[in-house]
Amino acid sequence: MAGKTAIEEKCIQTIRFLSAEGVQAAKSGHPGMPMGMAAAAFEIWMNQMRHNPANPKWDNRDRFVLSAGHGSMLLYSMLHLTGYDLPLDELKNFRQLGSLTPGHPEYGHTPGVEVTTGPLGQGIANSVGMAIAQKYLAEYFNRDGFDIFDYKIYSICGDGCLQEGVSGEASSLAGHLGLGNIILLYDDNSITIDGETSLSFTEDVAKRYEAYNWHVQEIGGDGTDLDALAKAIDNAKAETSRPSIIKFRSHIGFGSPNFQDTHTAHGAPLGDDEIKLMKKNFGWDPEKSFEIADDVKELMGGCTAKGKELEGAWNEMLAKYADAYPELAKELNDAREGRLPINIDEHLPIFEAGSSVATRKASGETIGALMPKLPLVLGGSADLTPSNNTHFKGAVDFQKDTPEGRYIRFGVREHAMGAILNGINVSGLLRCYGGTFLVFSDYMRGALRVAALSGYPSIFVFTHDSIGVGEDGPTHQPVETVASLRAFPNMLVFRPADAVETTYAWKYALENKDAPVAMCLTRQNLPTLDQNKYNPAAEGVEKGAYALNKVDNPDVLLLATGSEVQLAVAAGEKLEADGIMARVVSMPSWELFEKQSREYKDSVLPPSVTARVGVEAGVDQGWYKYLGLEGKFIGMNSFGASAPQGECFKHFGITAEAVEKAARELVK
Repeated sequence: MAGKTAIEEKCIQTIRFLSAEGVQAAKSGHPGMPMGMAAAAFEIWMNQMRHNPANPKWDNRDRFVLSAGHGSMLLYSMLHLTGYDLPLDELKNFRQLGSLTPGHPEYGHTPGVEVTTGPLGQGIANSVGMAIAQKYLAEYFNRDGFDIFDYKIYSICGDGCLQEGVSGEASSLAGHLGLGNIILLYDDNSITIDGETSLSFTEDVAKRYEAYNWHVQEIGGDGTDLDALAKAIDNAKAETSRPSIIKFRSHIGFGSPNFQDTHTAHGAPLGDDEIKLMKKNFGWDPEKSFEIADDVKELMGGCTAKGKELEGAWNEMLAKYADAYPELAKELNDAREGRLPINIDEHLPIFEAGSSVATRKASGETIGALMPKLPLVLGGSADLTPSNNTHFKGAVDFQKDTPEGRYIRFGVREHAMGAILNGINVSGLLRCYGGTFLVFSDYMRGALRVAALSGYPSIFVFTHDSIGVGEDGPTHQPVETVASLRAFPNMLVFRPADAVETTYAWKYALENKDAPVAMCLTRQNLPTLDQNKYNPAAEGVEKGAYALNKVDNPDVLLLATGSEVQLAVAAGEKLEADGIMARVVSMPSWELFEKQSREYKDSVLPPSVTARVGVEAGVDQGWYKYLGLEGKFIGMNSFGASAPQGECFKHFGITAEAVEKAARELVK
């Protein structure tokens, strides 16, 4: 019991048993990691972290991220024992339908869970985003004598997290940025699902992190020495110029007579007999389950009173801050309430009808018009700034010596960028966007999926959105990618038709925070539609799809997104000249369209009109929902080709003539 009192040891054993019993009750889960890291979690939650169980959203709380999300019963045990609104019955219902204790932690579902984890490595990258958010908030709001934001980010990861590429990307950037507010505890238990880590993972992690410019410490022993861990954390807190990793030797399945230090303990229940034997060895009643002694409840439940006191003192400081800096205090409160400091409509750039503008450029001009007036919005790019048009005039880079900077140079690290954006966007106070080529969104798909699942308000700027990329060829032409983004539930995908639609896509993204947004933008120039001639984009974009031209009783519907809307417009004009009334429907966001009433959807796509043509420079996946079995689709059924963009569209038959021909065939 090195470094522990008797009651502390009892608390740690309680954490182990609750974790093992929760998994056993569910007949599935991962007991080994929570058992091995119980002592470390106790030290962090009881003696190191500043948190208030009565208010999991306190702005200046320290953040805890369980990157090794499979060990979720460790987190749930800590939340219950320290006083969060997570009743014991929820631990007993681990992994059951409707419980607050899903198999892996989920943001917005369980009080006290900061981010969704489970896909390994995501939590480490989320922690980097959280650390960037704290650095920026501190620089923006803090004043002498008023450390409004001085929280730290504690994270527990395992061998699996460190094998995933996203953790390496994020850790490299964190070291470059000198994020001294991260304390990463590496659960070095030498076990993976397949067996011992020596099967595939023999590198020197400590040296790797030294090369990343991290502060590295190692703790040996059996993983239960609280004094050694406390000293290491104190050292990490004192190191403010580099992020810290503490390599912590632990034993998976600690205390299990038959399964400690084996891969069997990783991802399967120990069995009732094993848990009883373990309890007997520790002097517990083997016939009792989910037992929490009164003295354990008293000690660990004391976190609530302590947390209320900490937040109370912070609130008193905040009141004095409001007197001294009323404008900053108002900005902080507005951000907390989700109010933007400007009316976006008054600041959107204006594009002349007929002007030729790539939507990536229109996005850049919109960013340039809005960002100087939105100080709590950050942005960046994965080393494609000139191509993504994500920079704005006057933007200072966020760097180690310039934490006031709002532009993040993510480097060629798409996956880390996505997960870091998610970490920034869960701050509750900041928003952040990041750019790359649409085809490279595949590199960040894990982060995109978690963002959609969790409802993070991240903004992903994807340029070069089709065969319009041209000469770069099929490796860079994302023919299937828009469809794959639409496949995510709760991901808002925008593919605007012109510069004006692009501005309103940005307006929607900034004014709404209930889902991530993916903007798919062109490399090539597009004609700007005349807002006097056509129905206004301002109303149409927020509804996801709208009748572009004013045709009340159409013979045929021409549905299109993005750069192909111009083809549908041209085809519609040719058809109208021959007396065929074609309604052109711009569909910048299918997801928003699906949120509209049946009445509105039928007004745009009248069910009686079955002659329908869809056109998009991508695969047809999803289109027949709107086209019906009798409809025709003009698009891609192969990968692209290396040629000038105009030649690409002609070669693959994505032309106004093809749309016109398909429409004529349908209305015969």
